[in-house]
Amino acid sequence: MKHYKFGYAAIIGRPNVGKSTILNRFVGQKIAIATNKAQTTRRRINGIFTSDEAQIVFVDTPGIHKPVDKLGECLVNEAKSAIDDVDIILFVVDGSTSAGRGDRWIVDNVLKNYKNPILIVANKYDLIKDAVKREENLISYKTLFNENYPCIKISAKTGRNFDTLITNVIRKLPAGEKVYDDEYITDETMRNVARELIREKILLYTHDEVPHSVAVIIESYEEKENIDKITAKIIVEQDSQKGILIGRNGSMLKKIGTEARKELELTADKKVYLDLQVKVIKDWRKKSKDLDKMY
Repeated sequence: MKHYKFGYAAIIGRPNVGKSTILNRFVGQKIAIATNKAQTTRRRINGIFTSDEAQIVFVDTPGIHKPVDKLGECLVNEAKSAIDDVDIILFVVDGSTSAGRGDRWIVDNVLKNYKNPILIVANKYDLIKDAVKREENLISYKTLFNENYPCIKISAKTGRNFDTLITNVIRKLPAGEKVYDDEYITDETMRNVARELIREKILLYTHDEVPHSVAVIIESYEEKENIDKITAKIIVEQDSQKGILIGRNGSMLKKIGTEARKELELTADKKVYLDLQVKVIKDWRKKSKDLDKMY
């Protein structure tokens, strides 16, 4: 008789390799924001996958890179702390390219002394049509390690080979009982979901002028039976960024608020009132004071 399994799997990798898209694919619903901007994910997010064989808590982490400011240090520390108590690491790489300095930095500074199983997950593998080049890319990632870790080729966009990936993860997990009810897909609070969805809309609509300089603070979140009332403060570093965010006659802020509210209503399954304000805090990413509540 097979034992049921339970465990934690951390999703680790460089920025923009598809970690959040992979998490959303695992749970079958959007719980992590995903854009093509670096530093989209700033805090770890748990997604819960449940089957007849196992329950897996997938931990999405910020993209890891050599930090250049206090915010970068916080993101790397967030990712490092996420792997302390997990049972397996999914090292997600961009299978459409060969290994680079960023991948080497992660292996040397984060994964080097990790004792539990590691799976190399080659996302975007399907983007390369040349079979020889595809295999060369995979070999370049495997040679980053002294051990011969398994490499699973997937497409987070299409779901290709996800069954194989799940099977390999379950195989490495310890026996254990479910911790969460079957209907749970995340243990995130609505306050955290609201913060991330607002930031996602900012990243999507302001292009390169603002994204890295933005933080979102939920000032208040009032839950009622028929409506949730949310007040959020958007933090930027410069007056010019504030102007971009507000837009002509408030058009950009209205667009961000409208699109964030629509998704929040789908998530909360009720009406949402969303009040957005914009505040300038000079060089907030370089300051350690209150940084933990701002990123």
